[in-house]
Amino acid sequence: MTSSHEASTLRQVLLAAQRLLEARVDHMITAEEWEALTNAVNAATARSATGPDESFAVDAASGALLRRVVPRRGQPYEHMCTRAVYEEVAHAIDLMGSAAFTLEEIRATVGGGDESKMPPWSQVATAVAFLKERSCIVPGRERKHVAATDDTWLDAMIEYHALREKGPEEAEPSE
Repeated sequence: MTSSHEASTLRQVLLAAQRLLEARVDHMITAEEWEALTNAVNAATARSATGPDESFAVDAASGALLRRVVPRRGQPYEHMCTRAVYEEVAHAIDLMGSAAFTLEEIRATVGGGDESKMPPWSQVATAVAFLKERSCIVPGRERKHVAATDDTWLDAMIEYHALREKGPEEAEPSE
């Protein structure tokens, strides 16, 4: 699945390519055409102004899901989520059914309500961010999310293995 940001970027690249082809067909390029082409290319290649640059990878040795974030301000950071916690988060979302849920509710469900058995916040947040990026869960109202399908665990495993199969070279964001 493609994230909405990736889909928007791809649409902008397509638009830029179409405008270039239109300009080449006429063999006359006006200032307006060049400006439109420049704007489309800039929009397609610009970093998101609304949030951090985020990428995911699967650690080949441990199988952990890695979340790398380059914030607009501050230092880049990385969080990880073990595969076991990732699967538990996906199962917990399935238990929610069609009900909206928060990160706190997922963490509590995974830990069975016992604080000592709950996974670290960063691991749950990493799993939820990846599931959201891959459209396995979608935003609801306020800070809540809802499952996109009836089998979040299956969707989560498909996306995990798809990312794992990409390998570390392709999983890294290209600039």
